[in-house]
Amino acid sequence: MTKTAGVALAAAFFVLAAAASLGVGPVAISPARALEVLGAVARLGRAGLPPDMARDAAILIDVRGPRTALGALAGAALALGGAVMQGVFRNPLADPGLVGVSGGAALAAVAWIVLGEGLSATLPPALNALALPVAAFFGGLAATALLARIATRDGRTEIAVTLLAGVALGAFVAAVTGLLVFLARDDQLRTFLFWTLGSLGGATWVKAALATPFVLALVVAIPALARGLDAVALGERAAFHSGVDVERLKRLALLGVAASSAAAVAGAGAIGFIGLAAPHLVRLAIGPSHHALLPAAALAGAGLLLASDVAARIVAQPAEMPIGVVTAAFGAPFFLWLLMRRRGKLFG
Repeated sequence: MTKTAGVALAAAFFVLAAAASLGVGPVAISPARALEVLGAVARLGRAGLPPDMARDAAILIDVRGPRTALGALAGAALALGGAVMQGVFRNPLADPGLVGVSGGAALAAVAWIVLGEGLSATLPPALNALALPVAAFFGGLAATALLARIATRDGRTEIAVTLLAGVALGAFVAAVTGLLVFLARDDQLRTFLFWTLGSLGGATWVKAALATPFVLALVVAIPALARGLDAVALGERAAFHSGVDVERLKRLALLGVAASSAAAVAGAGAIGFIGLAAPHLVRLAIGPSHHALLPAAALAGAGLLLASDVAARIVAQPAEMPIGVVTAAFGAPFFLWLLMRRRGKLFG
């Protein structure tokens, strides 16, 4: 498959997943109906709509619209972050979790749930609703900043040290998180457990708007990252001799992935396997060139997360299954298949 065809296919998949996200639910809304309703809103405003169209407009704009927007942003951020990490580390099993985003966000989230109850009661309702995702965002960034500080010496970030420090930091963060979980009440534990499994059920336009700048910043950086990542695939020394500032590339990649992934995790929870699966699915179709891989991975990741959310909504109706359960159901077998496929290279 050509690179252009691969990107077009990923874009088509994203559009279909977005249409399903907007249309599937207790009240089914077809794409044609959605366009009709949104067109009427643009012409007449919501106050001038007939009752049945006003109901559909409320579902599209107030409920499913922010859910679809946040899901697309989170999926794109995680998949793009996975593709960048795999390129920087030259490791096909890398994903944003390696730089501590998920662990740091989880620790900050459970700390807020367990220890921030008194402060939470003093906040206005609008701010209180954003307190958990904001805490998770800064927790993810703090963990990545600490990891970068440990792995950087004399202005050079060592990949091997980053990997080992990431494992050690992840174990420490998991231990502290476990202690806070042990101290949590049953209601606090349920809140944290639901957050760690991921959900778009609490999506709002405010959460989507807060995540947008960080994800767009990484998207805008694709041209700058793509050439460097293609060169790094041949080795850091070869990349340096081809004119790539490798250390600057690492810093840009870590900063972009940390910020965008932290925003995704803060808004949608700790959703696994999107950052691992989406880049590999695209790479199998169009090859390793990052100029096409990065945008296609972002589109595929957005589509995968939205498709997973649709599945989570319909599998156990009227209940809603956490998205993390769905992504793990297809992501874990894919991960095992990837390991088996590369077994000869990894162990032979």
